[in-house]
Amino acid sequence: MQAAVLSAVKQPIVLQTLPDPAAGAGQAVVRLRAAALNHRDLWIKLGQYANIRLPLVPGSDGSGVVESVGTPADVAWIGREVIINPAINWGDDPRAQGPKFHFVGLPENGTFAEKLAVPVANLASKPAHLTWEQAAALPLAGMTAWRALFTRAQLRAGERVLITGIGGGAALFALQFAVAAGAQVWVTSSSAEKIARACALGAAGGEDYRAEGWGATLQAAAGGLFDVIVDSAGGDGFAQLIELTKPGGRIVFFGATRGNPSGLDLRRCFFRQINLLGTTMGSPADFAGMTAFVSQHRIVPVVDCVFPLAQTEEAFRHMEASAQFGKIVLAIA
Repeated sequence: MQAAVLSAVKQPIVLQTLPDPAAGAGQAVVRLRAAALNHRDLWIKLGQYANIRLPLVPGSDGSGVVESVGTPADVAWIGREVIINPAINWGDDPRAQGPKFHFVGLPENGTFAEKLAVPVANLASKPAHLTWEQAAALPLAGMTAWRALFTRAQLRAGERVLITGIGGGAALFALQFAVAAGAQVWVTSSSAEKIARACALGAAGGEDYRAEGWGATLQAAAGGLFDVIVDSAGGDGFAQLIELTKPGGRIVFFGATRGNPSGLDLRRCFFRQINLLGTTMGSPADFAGMTAFVSQHRIVPVVDCVFPLAQTEEAFRHMEASAQFGKIVLAIA
């Protein structure tokens, strides 16, 4: 099979011929039709991720057709169109992942290849209304956003939601999911174009977080403080999110691309009964809930652009430029 291989950190990803995978007990081999990039893949490529093992085929997200299985009892999966849940061995506690938890795409090879062997337990039927590229864009970012909103923040219809840094995959899924759930959603971005595109997806409005006094302006436009804030940046701007949260409100966060926050007012947090909720990825129940929600509401992931597998390195360069709105996808077959 053909696969996009990272042989050394900070070096180009190169298409290579590798042996076809075989399905072990409880596994299935999926012939992949599309895969999607996540920032995790870029951090691995740049050497900014823990326990990197090279050479490696990156990639956590994929869609395709089951080609073979390793256990006769799973034969009904053969020929089915599927998406892959990239969270392996979550564990028995739905509240948090266990010690054997890991992702597709590190330490084992991932989805940037023509074929991949994965546990049958990590397969789900592809939502019928999605193309291969749209379906491949869904798993990791969709599950992250789902768990953040519904499992951790317990979002309810009618609540006011703020999603920071709109444009990335998880933030866009959070927007689409919250709108579908009946929330009033506002966003932030440094790009007026991205705010406008978010409004076209159902956001009520947004503000440029670089502008002087943007928090007060946003609060006035939204008509009050926010019940739920979804953040993936952290950094010094996190203190402003405390100011924008209602008493008893929830801030749920799954990233720290801007580092740890300084100047965090803990007194304001506890006096206003604000809930700070960390989250990452999701359990099998989160994945099942997310895929059912997407099918029920016919949600279509936002795809920024599609590259062929042979241009995986170019796809990484596009992500590194941070100009995308939506998911960057690889077409494999």
